[in-house]
Amino acid sequence: MYIRKTIKLIPNNTFSNRLLSGKLKMQINNVFSNIPENINQEIIEVLLQSKNIKIEKIISKGQCSPATGWYDQAQNEWVIVLKGEAKLVFEKGEDVDLVAGSYINIQAHKKHRVSWTHPDIETVWLAVFY
Repeated sequence: MYIRKTIKLIPNNTFSNRLLSGKLKMQINNVFSNIPENINQEIIEVLLQSKNIKIEKIISKGQCSPATGWYDQAQNEWVIVLKGEAKLVFEKGEDVDLVAGSYINIQAHKKHRVSWTHPDIETVWLAVFY
């Protein structure tokens, strides 16, 4: 049997904490809250982490990977751009343009880098490592 519970969100970007089953604390927040005006370096915030999954919010504004640096991750990575634009380059020469709503699943050890993010608006990503 499926039971759906509706939780009313508090509109002023504050956390709404509820206890579930006495053990798990649920936090309700917005991925677009707490984005600073000036972003001098990429911001990475871990939103959720457990033994088998990690979800990060990443905020970029003109930042990219070093030209010689490749991500070579042990886990698969599913990425979605929620706002902004970005370009990924893969070691084998593939280029991928991402805009708001675009997502990609990157297999473990597939070397890639961020070659460009929009310099004038924030690029907000969610990265799910599994």
